[in-house]
Order: sequence, then C-alpha cells, then structure tokens
Amino acid sequence: MPKPHPREFRDDVVAVARKGEASIAQLAKDFGISESCLRNWLQAADVADGLRPGTPAAESVELRELKRRNRLLEQENEVLRRAAAYLSQANLPGK
Repeated sequence: MPKPHPREFRDDVVAVARKGEASIAQLAKDFGISESCLRNWLQAADVADGLRPGTPAAESVELRELKRRNRLLEQENEVLRRAAAYLSQANLPGK
C-alpha cells in the first residue's frame, strides 16, 4: 500500500480542484494521483466542510475511541457487580 500523502498536499489539491479550472482527470494526472483518490479527497473535504451529509473523519475516530472506552468500562462494571454479588453471599468468619 502506498504511503499516504501529507495533509497539506491533500488540502492544496482539493483547493485547486474546487476552483474548477481543470477536469478531475487532468488534475489527478498533474498531481500524480489517481482520479478515484482525488474524488475521495473531494468527498471527504465536502463532508468535513458540511457541504455533504456524513461524519467527518475526526469525529469518526473520536466516536470509535469512545465506543471502545465504553465497552471497557462496561466490562469493568460487570466484574465489580459479580464480585459484589459473590461477596454478599459469602459466609464471613466471625459473624
């Protein structure tokens, strides 16, 4: 898999493409990327700028991390709940 292009490069290419002075095919050829890559960058930029419906990449990453953290906390909570139930049923010495 090729190394990802730097964010600044992608932003510059999207800015040039949005000016509409050349076709997508020509711009992709000029910048040495594929047409599908340029189309994906344009679509992602439109979502990030609120021009298209969707979840921006930064929010997707944050949401994924929050879901992972939530799963972990639910597992920890379940362990504590089971431990409390077990200890409440145990016959403690001295009583």
